[in-house]
Amino acid sequence: MMSRLREIRKAKGLTLADLAARCDPPTTAVTIGRLETGMRSLSVPWLERLARALDVDPKSLIAASADPTIPVAALLTSDGPTAPTEPLRLHPESAPPGTIAMLIRASQGEYRAGDTLWLQQLPPERFAEALNCDILAPRPVGRFLFGRLAGTDGRKLQILPLKPGSRQAIAADAPWIGRVITLIRPL
Repeated sequence: MMSRLREIRKAKGLTLADLAARCDPPTTAVTIGRLETGMRSLSVPWLERLARALDVDPKSLIAASADPTIPVAALLTSDGPTAPTEPLRLHPESAPPGTIAMLIRASQGEYRAGDTLWLQQLPPERFAEALNCDILAPRPVGRFLFGRLAGTDGRKLQILPLKPGSRQAIAADAPWIGRVITLIRPL
């Protein structure tokens, strides 16, 4: 049985120790690590205990081989959007093909910490479709720009940042952009 425990824990921004402390009764970070890596069996009681600690349905902790996944392209932090330090994937119930995701770690504009954004990846010839929409644009060396697409001039994108008082940014020769299509906000 493949587990989604590590992906869900990381998507919620929790460390091994954080999850261990949230379990009832509490356990150790080493135990959580062993459950994630398969060194310890993920039994039904463990699934239920971990699901309560993560506030998810126990079924979501089990990965089926045919489950659709969404790669997480970026994390929005107080310093702006950055690439994840390791690959992250989300396992939604239903997502359009080609969808990528961005996790919001620090509130910016209308987005709150804890939000998840689904983005539709668009090639350069379709950039104009995203005018006046919030977009994610890749930059060299794993950096990104995130904001409202104000205009396109050939392969140059004019992006208005979400932070008040920040200046417009220009992205040149972006190989793709991600247009925000879905906001998922936990209650």
